[in-house]
Amino acid sequence: MDQLLPREQREIAPGAVHVPDFLTLADQRDLVARCREWAHAPTPMAAPVLPSGGRMSVKIVCLGWRWVPYRYTREGAAPFPDEILGALGRRALGDPRYRPDAALINFYDEHARMGMHRDREERCDAPVVSLSIGDSAIFRFGNPETRGRPYTDVELCSGDLFVFGGPSRYAYHGVPRILPGTGDPATGLRGGRLNITLRVTGL
Repeated sequence: MDQLLPREQREIAPGAVHVPDFLTLADQRDLVARCREWAHAPTPMAAPVLPSGGRMSVKIVCLGWRWVPYRYTREGAAPFPDEILGALGRRALGDPRYRPDAALINFYDEHARMGMHRDREERCDAPVVSLSIGDSAIFRFGNPETRGRPYTDVELCSGDLFVFGGPSRYAYHGVPRILPGTGDPATGLRGGRLNITLRVTGL
C-alpha cells in the first residue's frame, strides 16, 4: 500500500507492539507459497465449527498442534516448520530462545470476521507473534478483563507484525473487518488476508 508518511513502530498497550513492514515482499511471496502447501495438511484448511454449532467465518489450518475450539490436539496437525516459522518468530522478538510449537494460519475473505477473544488455551505465557499478508485488516486490541472498551483499533497491512506478551498476553482481541482490495497482488495472494500466529503451547 502506498504511504505518504512512513508508519512508525508503536506500543499499543504494555507488551503489545505493532511493527509495520516487518516482512519484505520476498518474505511474503515465500510465505504465501508455503501456506498453499500447508493448507493441505492432514486436516485441510476449513472454517471450524464452534461448540454452539455455529461455524467461524475464518478458515484455519494448524501446524504443530491443531486448535479445535477451545483446545489443542495433535490429531490432524502437520509438523511445525521451526526452520521457517520458528526462525521468523525468533527474528520478530530478537530472542534466540523463543521456540513456538504451534502455528494457526487464518484466511479471511472480504466477509470474514473474528470476534473478541483471548488466546488462553496455551499453558505458557510466551508472547504471541502475528504476521499479516494480503488485504489490510482492522485489528481491535483490547484489555485482559473485558471484551468491551477500552480497546484500540489498528490497521494491519500486508507485511506487518503484531506481538503481544507480558501484561497484554491474555488481552481480548479481534478483527471486526477486512479492507478488500488493499493487498498487493505481487505477494501472490489475489484477494483476502492471511494471518499467521505463532504460539508456545507449553503442552
